[in-house]
Amino acid sequence: MRSDNPVTRLVDAVWRPTSASMRWLALAGVAGNALIMSTGAAVRVSGSGLGCPTWPQCTGDSLVPSHSPEHAAVNMAIEFGNRLLTFLVLAVGVAVFVAAVRLSPRRRDLVRLAVIQPLSVVAQAVVGGIVVLTDLNPAAVSAHFLLSPALLAAATALWIRASEGDAPARRLVRGELVWLARALIGVVFVLLVAGTVVTGTGPHAGDAKAPRFGFRIEQVAQLHADVVWVTVGLTFALLLGLRLTTAPRLAQRRAVELLVIELAQGVIGYVQYFTGVPGPLVVAHVLGSALVWIATFRAAFALRERGPMPAIAPRAVRRSGPEPRLAVSPDGDPAPTGRGR
Repeated sequence: MRSDNPVTRLVDAVWRPTSASMRWLALAGVAGNALIMSTGAAVRVSGSGLGCPTWPQCTGDSLVPSHSPEHAAVNMAIEFGNRLLTFLVLAVGVAVFVAAVRLSPRRRDLVRLAVIQPLSVVAQAVVGGIVVLTDLNPAAVSAHFLLSPALLAAATALWIRASEGDAPARRLVRGELVWLARALIGVVFVLLVAGTVVTGTGPHAGDAKAPRFGFRIEQVAQLHADVVWVTVGLTFALLLGLRLTTAPRLAQRRAVELLVIELAQGVIGYVQYFTGVPGPLVVAHVLGSALVWIATFRAAFALRERGPMPAIAPRAVRRSGPEPRLAVSPDGDPAPTGRGR
């Protein structure tokens, strides 16, 4: 029987995972990584990049914010809050990894994708420390940001793979469309890189004393916009190709979702450019970049299938008294059988 206690249910989801709980944990990893990309932007636009001027401590010898005449309390709170969120994302990553290891039968590809999450969060923390110790050098800030899409890609792949089987991948569309989707992933990554250059050149440095790239903002913004239009063009070409070849509905729907998110992201980008780059729109734009990245991978994965999910064997649960016989329901959850059902 399932417990009504949410803590017990959470522990069971990690220690005695089912196919459903594995998917939910993987989705939590996706959401956590997208969220921390947005809160990192909030740190920058609020001028809180050096709210905690040291690392791993926040101020002086203190791990938590303490009085400092050089930094406002609100800036210290914002930066420290972002550091705390890192620990939450790390906890989710560890939970995802434990669940993948405990899944029975164990699926090696899920374990490999899951282990990336906690390790990458640790790497992010180290690079974040370098960002602070270099006084928000734009190159270090760019590297810090670009680690997030790499981690988000692994989290998204885990989320998708947790919903499908382990059979060899079978292509559902023409080979040219598969290569187009792969090219689109590369172009979107270039788009993210171009975005970090705009960030490192623009007005939101994270601190008034932070160094900047020496580019002209108009030129790098135009370059970024050019890559945006290439991305939209490739997405439209992918969608058109899927429709003309009567590809599966899921593949077409994923391409439509990607195109809609890209257009919404483009609107936010142009509005923020012509309104002087207000902080809230910057945060929304960074969140939009995470959604574009996720949608790009979902579109690419929808072009092939790997069969149904394997049946998940429930982990034994220690009970007092006789054990009921268990069967595995279609969603992978244990269901009692026999008398009293």
